[in-house]
Amino acid sequence: MRRLLSIILPAGVVAAGIFALATPASAATTYTRYAALGDSYASGVGTGSYDSASGSCRRSPRAYPSLYAATHTLTSFSFVACSGATTGSVTSGQLGALTSSTDLVSISVGGNDVGFVSVLSTCVLTTDSICLSAIATASAKAQNVLPGLLATLYAQIHSRSPGAHVVVLGYPRFYQVPGTCSVGMSTTKRTAINNGADVLDTVIAKAAADAGFTFADPRGAFTGHGICAAGAWWLNSLTWPIDDSYHPNTAGHQLGYLPTFLAGL
Repeated sequence: MRRLLSIILPAGVVAAGIFALATPASAATTYTRYAALGDSYASGVGTGSYDSASGSCRRSPRAYPSLYAATHTLTSFSFVACSGATTGSVTSGQLGALTSSTDLVSISVGGNDVGFVSVLSTCVLTTDSICLSAIATASAKAQNVLPGLLATLYAQIHSRSPGAHVVVLGYPRFYQVPGTCSVGMSTTKRTAINNGADVLDTVIAKAAADAGFTFADPRGAFTGHGICAAGAWWLNSLTWPIDDSYHPNTAGHQLGYLPTFLAGL
């Protein structure tokens, strides 16, 4: 089953909503030099609108970093998040955006390190048992390998921008279970995928805390808005272009990730 939810809200409503959310954070702390790092969940893949200059990184003006920058007065905004990024590619290709004067950093990364895209593809195309095995493998890598990778990356972020407030954003659960549809996936598969996302978030949250960073958990905001929810979906199911599948759509960034980011400030 293919379903793509595209929500276009009136500009005035969006601006008013974002401003209302942004004002309390701005009143508490004023950040002026912001760098947005990470993978496709930070770059805005899934929103359907991309900056052509960003190429395969597919950075979007509808992604939460862009929405934050559009409603705050910043001296500098370095948006370098890139689709497909891993901890290693963030280290090699994105940390140049950080300086000693950077005072705000956002980052989401880790899903590609444990092969979650491959896991989702496996679960769509194969049996329950093969899907569960793939999730177990990815979860084991998240628990045993990812902590060291994150610790190394977070230490480098702190070294480059020691005075920055760093917000580490996690991943939402993908499905509403039991939900109102199957999207070709059994309840067993959908439950296991959600559990895998929980494992990933638990690992990332601990690594962020160990580094002295703030973990911003989107799972609460996305509750009731996952794939197969009765209400509006804030995540794309299997769709075209295929890379947009299983990523937050425009509403997911406006109403899910942006408030989650603001709550971490």
